[in-house]
Amino acid sequence: MTEIASVSLDQPLENIADEVGRSFAEYGFAVIRDHGIPQELIDRAEAKSKEFFALPEEVKRGYHIPGGGGARGYTPFGTEKAKDAEVQDLKEFWHVGRSLPEGHPLAKYMAPNVWPGEVADFRETFSELYSAFEKAGGRVLEAIALHLGLDRNYFAATVEDGNSVMRLLHYPPLGEEAPEGAIRAAAHGDINTITLLLGAEEAGLELLTKQGSWKAVDVPEGALVINVGDMLDRLTNSRLRSTTHRVVNPKGAAAKRARFSMPFFLHFRPDYVIETLPECIEEGHESEAPPPISSHEFLQQRLREINLA
Repeated sequence: MTEIASVSLDQPLENIADEVGRSFAEYGFAVIRDHGIPQELIDRAEAKSKEFFALPEEVKRGYHIPGGGGARGYTPFGTEKAKDAEVQDLKEFWHVGRSLPEGHPLAKYMAPNVWPGEVADFRETFSELYSAFEKAGGRVLEAIALHLGLDRNYFAATVEDGNSVMRLLHYPPLGEEAPEGAIRAAAHGDINTITLLLGAEEAGLELLTKQGSWKAVDVPEGALVINVGDMLDRLTNSRLRSTTHRVVNPKGAAAKRARFSMPFFLHFRPDYVIETLPECIEEGHESEAPPPISSHEFLQQRLREINLA
């Protein structure tokens, strides 16, 4: 069996497009090295994230926005649960989204960001990281376009001013108070176009293979894990797979450690209509392609399923 692709982004994308595409078709995942996000920025962001999650519970909860679907600010421990899961995940998180000027045609889809006043330079650090994630994501999408035989810039317009969200995640040390059967992140698929994940070096991330077994994703220090989301799966008629994945509870000493990570959920524009690419429809099977749907409508459907809307 082939392995999950692990490639450097610091080379002509033509060299890696098909290797990344093969990995997305088989596993829905690839590992990207030399992604261009400066290590100094990553270290700074990790420090700011830890500083925020160390704040008193009542301070953090002051940034929770009831009725906001978790789109901005703080989501408390034990809120989100995977689709069809019985119990909530063992995590808390903070969301940073796109900031659009007032009067922008897409502003109605995106709430303004909130920023914790208790953590110095939080806004500056995560605004910078958000931009760096977008740039790296754009390069990955370019490689995907090349693999699919599209113009290399095909995806640029589809994600411009997209509803992308950066999540700062904290999985606390495992305590005895955890509900029976709860794990850090139960089996789920991502809703968005592609996800870029920083901080997956610590063991625990697993994907479900086509054969139905769980496979650990091994990540070199500082690399990005990229996975296909449901929107890209739908656009490509499952040629590129959105794969079920989870974060399992560690054993031994690792169970007593907190886990921190930063996924960036790269989204299409809210008004982009996800309509299966002709290149991904087999002749004579046109009627089997999923019906067109706006990315905003698709997102709302899925947020209701995972207890966030």
